[in-house]
Amino acid sequence: MKTYTIESLLIGKAYRSTSNPNRAGVIDTAEKRRNVWSGRDAEAYAVRYSDAVTGNRYWATVVVSLAD
Repeated sequence: MKTYTIESLLIGKAYRSTSNPNRAGVIDTAEKRRNVWSGRDAEAYAVRYSDAVTGNRYWATVVVSLAD
């Protein structure tokens, strides 16, 4: 059985900012943020994505739910 990490599942996925809809792209790096409280059954991740229009790279924090 193949084992996956949340980081590996985030890489390659599309990202769109909820606060700035013009910021969107594909996630190329993800790492767990231990210094951010994200509630019960959830974890925060710092993700870097390449902007679809400019190609510039930006960082964002996303929260992943761990509940079923």
